[in-house]
Amino acid sequence: MEGIEIAVKLHAPDIEPRVRHPRILQVFDALNNGEFMELSNDHDPKPLHYQFMIEREGTFTWEYLESGPTLWRVVIGKNK
Repeated sequence: MEGIEIAVKLHAPDIEPRVRHPRILQVFDALNNGEFMELSNDHDPKPLHYQFMIEREGTFTWEYLESGPTLWRVVIGKNK
């Protein structure tokens, strides 16, 4: 994704597991419209993507920058 500026970078394994998804959603909610966050993880964050689809439907974009096998990087944009 060229031409975008990442407002926040998070590495999921650095966040305590029991608060990981709520913390990521909190960071997303704090973004301004048109801003992006980059999430890196040691596994595919599909469960988080499903949660975004349910809880933030129509408000985000999701694009993989890297898809394993040891590191996944996703850019999540806020569009509403």
